[in-house]
Amino acid sequence: MALMITDECINCDVCEPECPNDAIYMGESIYEIDPHKCTECVGHFDEPQCVQVCPVACIPTNPAHVEARATLWMKFERLTATKAAASGAGDAPVAA
Repeated sequence: MALMITDECINCDVCEPECPNDAIYMGESIYEIDPHKCTECVGHFDEPQCVQVCPVACIPTNPAHVEARATLWMKFERLTATKAAASGAGDAPVAA
């Protein structure tokens, strides 16, 4: 399941840098979580880091994006592969 940030968010800025998938971003008025990038930290940590650092406990599971742990793991692998491909794209040797 992806997580979500509720209206109780105080925009304290502590969750965004903790997300290993860059799924958290500033929305129109509060921080938001991209459900396509959120793996609940599966593959990175035992617990969602944003939930651990949130001082107002406003990051519950998003009922609109229910996913099993195996699905979250597959999403982690896809995101990791995409990130690796993007960072390695400039490493290819140039023909003379």
